[in-house]
Amino acid sequence: MSSMLALIQNENMKIFRRVPTWIMLGLLVVIIFTGAILQKVNSDDEQANANWKGDLQQQNAQYEQTIKDKDAPAFIVANSKKNLALNQYRLDHDLDPNVDGAWENVINNVAIINVVTLFTIIIAGGSVASEFSWGTIKLLLIRPVSRSKVLFAKYISTFTFALITLILLFGLSFAVGAIFFGTDTIGTPHLAYHDGKVIETSMFIHAIQVYGLACVGLLMMVTFAFMVGTIFRNSSLSIGLAIFLMFMGAQGTQVIALKFDWAKYILFANMDLTRYIDGVPLVEGMTMTFSVVMLVVYFVVFNGLTWMIFNKRDVAA
Repeated sequence: MSSMLALIQNENMKIFRRVPTWIMLGLLVVIIFTGAILQKVNSDDEQANANWKGDLQQQNAQYEQTIKDKDAPAFIVANSKKNLALNQYRLDHDLDPNVDGAWENVINNVAIINVVTLFTIIIAGGSVASEFSWGTIKLLLIRPVSRSKVLFAKYISTFTFALITLILLFGLSFAVGAIFFGTDTIGTPHLAYHDGKVIETSMFIHAIQVYGLACVGLLMMVTFAFMVGTIFRNSSLSIGLAIFLMFMGAQGTQVIALKFDWAKYILFANMDLTRYIDGVPLVEGMTMTFSVVMLVVYFVVFNGLTWMIFNKRDVAA
């Protein structure tokens, strides 16, 4: 156990001793502050936000047309029904959707998890591949520990970086939101859509749910990058391929889903579990359980290939 902890500590030291690691963390801080500043500028435009009821009514008219369109894909119709119900609830209860606050800033910044994923992919893609390119892999494997432990230490340290970065993102987003927008709206509820009904939930619980489910994509894409980097010993290939699939995989899958139901078996059709919070799956009939099972299958395959090939590889080759 002590040897395992020592390996993980050593790998973490490798990560956080590198200048690029701190540059990435610095960029994350800059992105958070820049987003808050831009949001503050936009929110100060009172004229743009004054007619929010009229904007919602226009949106509802468009959603109603989409719902009536018999040729519209099922998931687009379902999404339109959801948005129509949410907008109508806001109109009925006088809830301005443009309210800014600490929790709203946290929720808005959930998209920055893609940046965290990008940074972690860079770490994961080079974790094993760099040992081969630098020629240090032999020195690493002559230690009195198994290859599996060495690989596991690298895998865990990669996600330690991701966890630290996510905590920074969540905490700093709340702090910056409180500074720029105040704390008056902390008690504002989140509107969720379940079984055709709109319900009010806690913003804190919603934020935890959204961040947790959004991290599923991070887990899968980083594991994929780790696999490719380990198998092909090429950090550029693993990083490039993972980034390409991260940005293009979901869009490509959505296009396929318009025509074919078998798209639900594709990895990218199941990574966005936040769809199930609002009850609008990509393919009709998909459930949270189905997506979780598919993700587990992909996760086991990715890690199985990684461990099998790394343990059997001749490091002298």
